[in-house]
Amino acid sequence: MGDVFFLDEFAIRQWDDASYSGTRIRGDKQAFVDEIHKQHGQGAQLVDGYAPFCKHVFVRNFVGAKLGALQITDENKHLLQCGYSRRRPEELPVLTRWFAAEAVETPEAQYLDIILYSRDQLVKEHEAMPSKGKADALPHAPWGIISLKAQDEDHETPMQPITIMRNSLGTNEGGSGVLLDRQKYEESAAYWDQRAAILSGSKPSGE
Repeated sequence: MGDVFFLDEFAIRQWDDASYSGTRIRGDKQAFVDEIHKQHGQGAQLVDGYAPFCKHVFVRNFVGAKLGALQITDENKHLLQCGYSRRRPEELPVLTRWFAAEAVETPEAQYLDIILYSRDQLVKEHEAMPSKGKADALPHAPWGIISLKAQDEDHETPMQPITIMRNSLGTNEGGSGVLLDRQKYEESAAYWDQRAAILSGSKPSGE
């Protein structure tokens, strides 16, 4: 039986990009993928995501990753920072807010949400945005790991509102092409109104 998962370059930022706002991962990348294969083989199931090409695997936090976002409170809200950022040169800059990692105490998360896109979807996105790399260079495993969230919930939490909006703009603007669902957007806004991502560095590259 061949591999089920591969690590897409979009997730590699969480190891290598110091400006990434959200969950940062340390350690060997291939060892990480190997462990996800192991846990999947031991019963960690694929869970449906926001579109047919999206799945999740939820596992215990085995890498000591700290939470990628914090609840905003009266005690820490004065520490929030904001600015315009983009994830890639081709994308439109958007206003984001974050906590600087050195300014807040961040506990270790209980779980990792491993977010997956199908290889077919990733081929479409790589072809639409050249900076993602050549589509024919993608491994042939069916599911690419595109993001990792360190969180205390063992289920999917809302993606950020700007991610929903960007997705609706289509692959040429760095999204997935899924139309905006107003109810999901409202749920996302309510969730992220109370939280902000954590950033190690001076300015985020975005989720």
